[in-house]
Amino acid sequence: MAVPQLRRTVSGEERFAGVTYHIEGELVPVLRISLDETPVFFEHHILLWKSPSTRVGAKAVRGLIKRAIGGLPILLTSATGPGEIAFSRDGAGQIVPIHLEAGQTLDVREHQYLAATDQVAYSVTRVRGIMNWVFGGNTLIIDQFRADNAPGIVWVHGFGNVFEITLGAGEALDLEPGAWLYKDPSVSMKTVTQNLSAGLFGSAGSFFWNRMTGPGRVGLQSMYIPTAAVDT
Repeated sequence: MAVPQLRRTVSGEERFAGVTYHIEGELVPVLRISLDETPVFFEHHILLWKSPSTRVGAKAVRGLIKRAIGGLPILLTSATGPGEIAFSRDGAGQIVPIHLEAGQTLDVREHQYLAATDQVAYSVTRVRGIMNWVFGGNTLIIDQFRADNAPGIVWVHGFGNVFEITLGAGEALDLEPGAWLYKDPSVSMKTVTQNLSAGLFGSAGSFFWNRMTGPGRVGLQSMYIPTAAVDT
């Protein structure tokens, strides 16, 4: 079986879906985007700096009632060029770009995306099975991004380093519940339990895993920090 591979840690002058972007820094990385004809949207608290010519405003998102019930923001922040804008999350880690072709969808762990281009539709979905939430931290709700009619980009922040593996059909990987960062919707996820036996001394406890089953990509992070702790 293939093993997860480290994603590239820096990028310079990458152009896709109408924007040019740069990923810079090693400990707490920064995403810098050169805006021209394509706006981007993001969570407001991760904005680091911008050009005076870059306009910032509000963007409504799908599923307002669902987001309000779940206690999530019902408005995002958008930026329109010309100009430069930069983002950084308050935590050591790695920023990875996910290029989506038209029709592709990506599932991302809640509150761990940085930004996305305006062609990408953003919604939320709930994970079936309460075990995914109890032992996976904040994974009851998943951020979902879809490039409906044109290619787009989603930039994701992972704590520690970010690795990726592509699973074949029926191929599975067990992850510590805090490790998964993003996945293709074709990858199923369920929680499995492994009881630890201590022989004559009885049970020594249990392990809980998120089992990912392909086909599709899975991204994982080498360190897990609850985003609520980082945002506060």
